[in-house]
Amino acid sequence: MSTQVSEEVREALHEGRPVVALESTIISHGLPRPRNLAVARELEALVRDGGAVPATVAVVDGTARIGLDEAGLVRIAEDPAVRKLGHRDLAPALAAGATGATTVSATAWLADSAGIRVFATGGLGGVHREWAETQDESADLRLLARVGVTVVCAGVKSILDVPATLQRLETLGVTVVGYGTDRFPGFYLSSSGERVDWTVRTPEEVARVMRARDELGGPRSALIVGNPVPREEQLDPALHDRVLARGLAAARDKSVTGQAVTPFLLEYLMVHTDGASLEANLAAVRGNVRLAARVAAADRDRP
Repeated sequence: MSTQVSEEVREALHEGRPVVALESTIISHGLPRPRNLAVARELEALVRDGGAVPATVAVVDGTARIGLDEAGLVRIAEDPAVRKLGHRDLAPALAAGATGATTVSATAWLADSAGIRVFATGGLGGVHREWAETQDESADLRLLARVGVTVVCAGVKSILDVPATLQRLETLGVTVVGYGTDRFPGFYLSSSGERVDWTVRTPEEVARVMRARDELGGPRSALIVGNPVPREEQLDPALHDRVLARGLAAARDKSVTGQAVTPFLLEYLMVHTDGASLEANLAAVRGNVRLAARVAAADRDRP
């Protein structure tokens, strides 16, 4: 695989300093220009403020880049030809010399391959509503059952079937803990209403779980740390439920299916909440990045 780890990230890993991986689809496909570039820079700065080294992941001209320089960030943010790459797309993209932003699955895979232990994102993919009819499930789930990274997230996207997603993660052997909560976060919302079996309350507790997993050995899988968006920054739950119901009906009316459903619903929510869903998403991402930096630092501060 044509992979390039930036000098800063490579040195940090060699010296045992904390590193946090960041996905790049939020830059290329999740935010409008020019705000996307400003947010990309902001998230990297938040990692640094937390005492860790940021490693934004993307594919640039057929090379998987783990840690982007300023030119790389600008390219991913401003080039309209940037593709969206899951882990299944990496080999064709590298072979074709393509440029693409990495989703959760691709970022987790590349981060794990480089030895990065902590990854921050917004919300995971999962099992889609009406799965019995569509068999539609994000590739994130199976990939997370194969890599050893700790993923700090705000749960799974609330447009999905959250109970079914949690059941699927259990089946796949992926550990899920709530950060300061016994409820699984709801992406735009502080709570999905679904319980989690384990709660951790400090970055040091997360790091202890990570070390216990290392000592146990056995099958590799991700550790999902569900970090809720602060209640004061969440999307109004009544507004969320009302707009989502209308969005699901609109998707059915327009015969939107398969991979097109998620971007359709996310866009519908953003438009019909006057941008409030986007602000809640960004609040969640910022909180996840801050926590991930603290977790990475605690993980490196080993006894």
